Amino acid sequence: MTHPAFRRIDHRPWPHPTSRWTWRQNWYDLLFAHWPVPAAALRHLVPAGLNIQEFGDTSYVGVVPFRMTGVMRRPFPDLPGISAFPELNVRLYVEHDGKPGVWFLSLDASNPLAVWAARRYFHLPYWRSHIQFVAADDRFRFHAERRGSPVRFSASYRPTSESFEGKPGTLEAFLVERYCLYAQSWRGDLYRCDVHHVPWPLQTAEAEVDAGDLLQSHGITCTGPPPLLHFSRGVEVVVWSLEKLAAK
Repeated sequence: MTHPAFRRIDHRPWPHPTSRWTWRQNWYDLLFAHWPVPAAALRHLVPAGLNIQEFGDTSYVGVVPFRMTGVMRRPFPDLPGISAFPELNVRLYVEHDGKPGVWFLSLDASNPLAVWAARRYFHLPYWRSHIQFVAADDRFRFHAERRGSPVRFSASYRPTSESFEGKPGTLEAFLVERYCLYAQSWRGDLYRCDVHHVPWPLQTAEAEVDAGDLLQSHGITCTGPPPLLHFSRGVEVVVWSLEKLAAK
């Protein structure tokens, strides 16, 4: 049976891998909160092998709280207590060999097994956190406290428009329509991981966001509330194994 992620493939900036995908997961009820930050101020946070992308003469820092479901390696079924959990990430926008993707500064999750597996097999900077995620009356409340750390994050958000897709060439598409992530092992090797899903169903959003601790933990200071806010009901996703990038 074909995975629902393949209902659309025409929107991808490059063809999806022909090899067999290895993981599946769903990303639901997301807030995309973005601040413009000059690329030069972010350069030290990204490996030299990746280029920081800009839109309108600036790059962006994104903070994304959401909930994960259906997280499991193919072909196994979901497991209660393991396959669903809330997550929070801080992300930058990069590219390598013409393939735009995401560089994660940090990812927080409440599931200890997911944190271990993502660090071990995907070289991603996951942290274990206590997270509360509550949905009521079309409003979502998210609160995270990183274990053994003073880092805190909270947000209350809701959609405020009809659903739309980010069209190619728009800022919305630049920020969300990305079909790979980049990661670096402790040895310094760079990897790319392809993902696939249908185009993001976006809505404008209103939100109260307290991300000061989270951003400052990466040496980033963003004054004021995020000027760009989007909500998405979510997408169903397939994930391929890591591909090591050739050294230059």
